[in-house]
Amino acid sequence: MSRPAPRLYLITPPQVELEAFAPTLEETLQAGDIACLQIRLKQPDGTPVDDDTIRRAVEVLCPLAQQHNVAVLLNDRPDLARDLGCDGVHIGQNDVGYAQARALLGDRAIVGVTCHASRHLAMLAGDAGADYVAFGAFFDTTTKDVTKDTTARPTPDILTWWQEVMEPPCVAIGGVTPENGDILAAAGADFLAVSSGVWQHREGPVAAVRAFDKIFAAYR
Repeated sequence: MSRPAPRLYLITPPQVELEAFAPTLEETLQAGDIACLQIRLKQPDGTPVDDDTIRRAVEVLCPLAQQHNVAVLLNDRPDLARDLGCDGVHIGQNDVGYAQARALLGDRAIVGVTCHASRHLAMLAGDAGADYVAFGAFFDTTTKDVTKDTTARPTPDILTWWQEVMEPPCVAIGGVTPENGDILAAAGADFLAVSSGVWQHREGPVAAVRAFDKIFAAYR
């Protein structure tokens, strides 16, 4: 059986001015097929923002996305994801563990897990019941410092391997752009997770989403 066509997994910029960003997001969500929106907010130094900032962002952005049938995932915080009506959470290896996140959110929520370049961590997450595993960063990225951590730099063949041995979907993340996304889609990515590749695209986010749609069209 052939796998479904890859889809776009959109991630917010780490810092947003809500009044300006909300209409940009609305326009972007209408530009093409977007599976989900991860709300991922960080301070300029990479540290977490305060809970009130997260709450305000979710209250504004979550309804916009859900109106377009786009699932909303909150980064790192299953407790706030539950309280604020998100569809699920994305957790890293240093965040709340999968079992605790699942217990907080229940069986119907989406729980995805970062696995970097580790096949072992991915299999553990998949066997535990994660709804998806995320590999990356595949390319240089402006949203995370992976230059000192070679364990976080997989090659595309990890996506092919995952498709051959496991059933949950896999997400490719890290420096993904319309120019390199086809490499990851061809290797087996079910979703391409993109932040700056959309928001900082030279022709704007709408053009970026349309460019990704052209990649995905070859698999439909």
